[in-house]
Amino acid sequence: MVSDTRKYQVTIPKRVREKLDIKAGDDVIFLKTKAGYKIIRADDVIEEGVRIFEDITETVKEIKAGLGKGLIE
Repeated sequence: MVSDTRKYQVTIPKRVREKLDIKAGDDVIFLKTKAGYKIIRADDVIEEGVRIFEDITETVKEIKAGLGKGLIE
């Protein structure tokens, strides 16, 4: 259970911090889902976002090359 202070600060229980590898000073995100809320380390969200877009640059290069060939031919 987590409760907030008058300044709307929360303390994340030790077992949750350990499971999510949250350290002092880490930023966390409270993500609203259909089942409730999920706590995610901000770094994990950023890293996942980067992984999702890793291949985008190569794909854009391929598209540009393909478009260029179409214009030349």
